[in-house]
Amino acid sequence: MTNRGDHFFYRELVVEDNVLRAHYDVDGRAFVEEVTFSNAGSLDQPGVRAVAELWYLLAGLSYYKTTAARTIDLGDTPVGPAALELLRAAVLDGLGEFAYRNDLDLADVAIIGGQPVTTSRVTVDPQRVVVPFGGGIDSVVSVTNLAANLDKSLFIVSPASGNFAPLEQTATVTGLDVVRATRTLDPQVTVKDASFYNGHVPVTAMITLLAVVGAVASGRGGVVMSNEQSASVPNVTWRGRDVNHQWSKSWDAEVLLARAVAERIGDDFVVASFLRDRSENWVAREFARVPQYHHVFRSCNRAFSQRVEDRAPSWCGECDKCVFITLMLAPFVPRAELLSIMGSEPLASSEREGQLRTLVGLGEQRKPFECVGDPDECAAALVHLAASDQWRDATPLTALAALLVTHRTLDDLVEQRGPSRVPAHWLR
Repeated sequence: MTNRGDHFFYRELVVEDNVLRAHYDVDGRAFVEEVTFSNAGSLDQPGVRAVAELWYLLAGLSYYKTTAARTIDLGDTPVGPAALELLRAAVLDGLGEFAYRNDLDLADVAIIGGQPVTTSRVTVDPQRVVVPFGGGIDSVVSVTNLAANLDKSLFIVSPASGNFAPLEQTATVTGLDVVRATRTLDPQVTVKDASFYNGHVPVTAMITLLAVVGAVASGRGGVVMSNEQSASVPNVTWRGRDVNHQWSKSWDAEVLLARAVAERIGDDFVVASFLRDRSENWVAREFARVPQYHHVFRSCNRAFSQRVEDRAPSWCGECDKCVFITLMLAPFVPRAELLSIMGSEPLASSEREGQLRTLVGLGEQRKPFECVGDPDECAAALVHLAASDQWRDATPLTALAALLVTHRTLDDLVEQRGPSRVPAHWLR
C-alpha cells in the first residue's frame, strides 16, 4: 500500500455563473473538480459562494483520501467554528470506513490555515424547497409525503459520463422540475492507481451541500433530505470509534451540516431530513402505496456506476442492497408483484442466506457496509414474513426466524421514533 502523504492543500474555489471549480493539491499533485448547475440561477452571489465554500471543504476529501496526508492546509478558505467542526467530523467519521479498510488512524491529522468567515444572510422563500433525489424508495416517499402546498423541485446530481436511466425515469414519474448538478471528478481518481488509497467518502454530505448551493441560488428556502433514523446506526466499533458507512446520512451529520450552513447564511434556510424519525419499515409501507413507481425505481448500486459500460440494466438480485430492499418491501407488496419488480427472489435463495444473517444481526458486524436499515428493522420484517402464508415456503426466512429473538414487531417499527428537525410547514 502507498505511504501516507505529507500535505493536502485547498488551493482555490472558482465560482462562475453556473459552475463551481475546486482546486486542490497533495504534495505537488494537482486535482480539479468541476460542477455545472442547470435550472438554478446564477451562482455569482455572495450567499451562494458562502455555502459553496462549505461544499469545497467536504468535496476535497475525495482527493485527500488518495494519500491520507497528515496535514490538511485550508489556505485562504474562509472557515468558521461550525465549518471546522463539520470538516473534522467528516475526516474522522465520514472517512471512518475508509480508515477502517485501509488500517489508518486519521486522529493524527492536523487541520491548519483558513480565514475568518462572516455571515452572508440570504432572502429565501420557505415554501420553495429542493429534494435531493436518487431514484430509490426513500426520496420517492419524501416527495409523495411532503405537504401539498410546498413548491417542490428535485435536485439530481449527474456524472459527466451521462445520466442514470432508472433515476431519470423515476424522476419523470414525479412530474416535478429538476435542478441539476453535473459533477466532473478529476480523472486521476476515477482510474485505479496503485499509489493511491481508495475507499468510501461522505458523498451524501457533499450532495447535500450542492443542493444547498442550488437552492440558495434560486431563492429556495430548504433542502429536504431523505435519511431515516437507522442511518445513525454504526456498522462496527474499531479502535474505540464507531464506524458508520452512512455517517453523512446520520443525525450527527445533519446537525453539523445545518449549523455550518447557518453560520454561513443565517438560520432562515432549513436543511433537514424528512424521514429522520421514521424507520425503513415505515418507508417501505409508504412506498408500497404508490404503485406508479414500482417498476421504474432502482436501488441496486450496480445501476449507478460512474462508468456507463459497468452499469447493470436491471436489479442484480445478489448484492446486499437488493436483498435488503426486497426484505423491506415483502411485508407490504404481494409476492408475485415483488417478483415482477425485482426479477428474482433473493429471500428464497440459499445463496443469499449469509447476507440475510448479517442484515438481521446474526453476522460478525452489526450491518453490512451498505445503505441498509438496522438489524431490528430487518429482523422484524423477516419474522413477519416467515409466519406469513405467502413466504412460509422460503427456507432461508424460516430457518433464520427460528434463531431470532425479536424485541420489536413490524407494527412497532412503523411508528414514529427519535428526534426530528423537520419544520411544521413541510408536513401534511
